[in-house]
Amino acid sequence: RLKQLAVRLDLGERGGVVVNDRLVTSDQRISAIGEVALHAGTIYGLVAPGYEMAEVVARNLCGGDEQFAGTDVSAKLKLMGVDVASFGDYEADDQTVVPLTFEDPVSGTYKKLLFNHNGTQLVGGVLVGDASEYGSLSIMAKGEAPLSCKPHELMLGSGGTGAAFGGMPDDAQICSCHNVLKGDICRAIQQRELTTVGQIKSCTRAGTGCGGCIPLVSDLLACELKKAGKQVSNRLCEHFPYNRTELFAIVKTKTLRTFGEVLAEAGTGNGCEVCKPAISSILAGLWNENVMESEHQTLQDSNDRFLANTQRGGLYSVVPRIPGGEITPDKLSAIADTARDYGLYTKITGGQRIDLFGAQLQDLPDIWERLVNAGLESGHAYAKALRTVKSCVGTTWCRYGVQDSVGFAIQVENRYKGIRAPHKIKMAVSGCTRECAEAQCKDVGLVATENGYSLYVCGNGGATPRHAELLVTDISEETAITYIDRFLMYYISTADKLTRTSVWCEKLDGGIDHIREVVVENRLGICPELEEMMRHLVDTYRCEWARVVNDPEQRKRFRQFVNTEESEPVIEIVAERGQHRPAKWSDELVSLEQFNELKDREEELLRNSSGKLIEQTAWIPVGSVSDFPADGGATIKYGQT
Repeated sequence: RLKQLAVRLDLGERGGVVVNDRLVTSDQRISAIGEVALHAGTIYGLVAPGYEMAEVVARNLCGGDEQFAGTDVSAKLKLMGVDVASFGDYEADDQTVVPLTFEDPVSGTYKKLLFNHNGTQLVGGVLVGDASEYGSLSIMAKGEAPLSCKPHELMLGSGGTGAAFGGMPDDAQICSCHNVLKGDICRAIQQRELTTVGQIKSCTRAGTGCGGCIPLVSDLLACELKKAGKQVSNRLCEHFPYNRTELFAIVKTKTLRTFGEVLAEAGTGNGCEVCKPAISSILAGLWNENVMESEHQTLQDSNDRFLANTQRGGLYSVVPRIPGGEITPDKLSAIADTARDYGLYTKITGGQRIDLFGAQLQDLPDIWERLVNAGLESGHAYAKALRTVKSCVGTTWCRYGVQDSVGFAIQVENRYKGIRAPHKIKMAVSGCTRECAEAQCKDVGLVATENGYSLYVCGNGGATPRHAELLVTDISEETAITYIDRFLMYYISTADKLTRTSVWCEKLDGGIDHIREVVVENRLGICPELEEMMRHLVDTYRCEWARVVNDPEQRKRFRQFVNTEESEPVIEIVAERGQHRPAKWSDELVSLEQFNELKDREEELLRNSSGKLIEQTAWIPVGSVSDFPADGGATIKYGQT
């Protein structure tokens, strides 16, 4: 019926459902928005016009008479690793605008800005190679207020962030996804005394859509705080007056090896869910001690704490490492037998591994033992660490391959497995420029050439995909390993918490050029130290699954209940709302009268010989101190609860 209905709607010659200014189709009962809607001969393939159309239709459905009059089509893209952006009326002719053009063939950047004849307003522009100013320039092109600086200052970038924001009116749109204006953010910062981007996101929703406006929001926050005479702080959390990079230097210089030592030396309080994992990452990046040791275990996020990803329903996934995607029939058989015996769901991942889903907590050590005995190791799918090194078949089988991409991928993955970082790391090795392993969208990517490999860094997929950037080309495998060693350790040493290599590169002063100077040219003179730090991490690697399997004390931590060997097949978490209680729990819940009766009986048993009630009658013995992790929780079974 939907297809029959669609046939009756008027369509454009090149596609799209024709709508009027109220966004109503040829059938008055139906409205259309987004990429399906053809308005005034235009189909908008951007998110901002879609939201604007949705608002128009919503208001009209509520009795309004809103009309859609078109919208801004500014866009920022990345094509084959090159930033490209256009904004405003970038196609205006010379009769209405005055163009200023700048081209730097050395760095591969091009900028063309169009101004009105008086030079008082920015009309539009095009950016190629470096689109970092896209956000502020596109907003200025939308505004009607005169520029607060000279046109050439915008071209050369001397206006600075403050000048750019000074020229923006309060109705300038910062977040196009949720139509958040500059004035909205400024008022929120001032009235609610906001000091972080996270607070701005919570209060205004700016940056909670595609995330493309986050750099602009950050700059606006810094500008407002500076204007108010407040210090702009990037401290890790309330317990540490330092950022991650500063704490890394403190921990390294003073050889601090536990969270307690770091807290005593550089912090206050007891720590929190922000600083504990961050400092745990620093400790692992420096000393590489087992995260399951008692002094480290409860610092971890829940996935790291149990060496497995928590799934829906409280079950866990098991992801063995398969270096380079190469696996033997015997290992495949071990994975299949384990999955069959424990009733696990199996899935081939995009990283050339086999995921096993649905494992119970108490079964994890037994599952790991079977996989370890078959020669498999932890794939660290739960950790902020190296996940996979994807590869094509290279010269082993492919007629186009020019290098042994499988062999090199296995070498790379075995070298960097288990190394923890501020965020997860993905790598790939392609055997030729056809790029079947998709190396140029990874944190570290290697593409084979006739003379060796081209090394790409700082790319990633996900919600905000970023093409990797070429660091160096035509290098040997040995040289590539050296540069990757330096690159990873420099990233681990200087990146902020939970920061991917792509974001780290964008925030670095100098970006990829700075990384090249440090990693390839050794401009800071620290390359020997970076190489030695990596050598220590590589030499001290031990499979975390195998450590648990071979350590009875660590194995105990994976009991479902710390006070009994009993287990339940499934633990269902039920949230009670109002007076409603799930029917199947009704027999397990006691009434108030029953509870009081039990309490009175307990008090009688706990009175001493003098008849005086012993204090702390609520204490129930459930195990010894050693059963529970320091500063951490555990699950017990008490009766049927």
